[in-house]
Amino acid sequence: MALSTVPATTAASAIVRLGSEILLGSSRLRGLRVGVLCNHASVDRSFVNVLDRIVAADGVTLAAIFGPQHGFRSDVQDNMIETPHGDDSTRRVPVYSLYSETREPTDEMLRGLDVLVVDLQDIGARIYTYIYTVANCLKACGRHRIPVVICDRPNPINGTDVEGETLRHGFESFVGLFPIPMRHGLTMGEIAMLFNDAFGLGAELDVVRMEGWRRGMYADAAGTPWVMPSPNMPTLDSAVAYPGTVLFEGTMLSEGRGTTRPFELVGAPWIDAERFAREMNALQLPGAIFRPAVFEPTFQKHAKKACGGCQIHVTDREAFRPVMTGVALIAMFRRLDETRFAWRQPPYEYEKEKLPFDILAGSDTLRQQIEKGMTATAIAESWHDDEAAFRTLREKYLLY
Repeated sequence: MALSTVPATTAASAIVRLGSEILLGSSRLRGLRVGVLCNHASVDRSFVNVLDRIVAADGVTLAAIFGPQHGFRSDVQDNMIETPHGDDSTRRVPVYSLYSETREPTDEMLRGLDVLVVDLQDIGARIYTYIYTVANCLKACGRHRIPVVICDRPNPINGTDVEGETLRHGFESFVGLFPIPMRHGLTMGEIAMLFNDAFGLGAELDVVRMEGWRRGMYADAAGTPWVMPSPNMPTLDSAVAYPGTVLFEGTMLSEGRGTTRPFELVGAPWIDAERFAREMNALQLPGAIFRPAVFEPTFQKHAKKACGGCQIHVTDREAFRPVMTGVALIAMFRRLDETRFAWRQPPYEYEKEKLPFDILAGSDTLRQQIEKGMTATAIAESWHDDEAAFRTLREKYLLY
């Protein structure tokens, strides 16, 4: 079957029916006590949250709410800040945080549930904890023989492209539990199927497929609402850059947190923005222009300090390679001032020993390649076997 590619600037919006719309258009949940893993972005095309649709459904009992990192209401701005358990005063049910003292539902949280419904918006990168929250739910529900139903959603940065090194054994963490590349090209339903089957999570899993979605679509072509899935993912542009610039979290460079354009703006206080952008544009990386930018983060790294660097402007999504671009940016910052460049030190996302950059990259190989002065193009070529192997692995789980 030929895969359809939708140009970034000319695609007309399609009418995509989300998995939640199809599930709640049926009587499938009638008579059941339902737990729901979701957040504020779990809305349908009418911007109604899945919880409100379930509460309004005939004969369905909403029994518990589960929230991922940043909280069920996504009100915790920074990363690595745990969220508390609580109660939803509107819907009168408990809210359990799965980014707290536990990242897996406990026996008590699951008690009395007939089914767990998942409706979360992923962004298509290995380093996005929602997919591991889902994996942990699959493990727990598998032990308790509670079925899991995933309402599928589009991969906002398309379902075709695969990029990056596969995570290596020994570098597992909550930002990378399984051996997949940085950009996986799967929907939430598809990656849950892969995790459950290929890595033996043991759940009774059913994915409610979307209607009308094609693999080449970006979020703006799918015609589904963009509600930022986490506080530092404000736009589709941020999501497009994220699989590469998320690596900045493993350095002492700013990835733009604390600005209105996180993961698009990158920089450091000691960098001359004009020179940096000029050097980056001289690399002629595909699909992007690097505009000199100076910005002042309001929180996190270099808060209240002017940072020089650039904003990444993606001019051709089909040509753009976010992971290779992120590597090229980090290598350039290091080359321009190696004395001030530094790798972030642990702890990071519950990992207390390994360097944050290594668990983000999935091994220590990428860091060593950068330190040896390898070009981003040469580094990207070293990923080819990993990318090819993952494309083969994922083939049986593609639903569209």
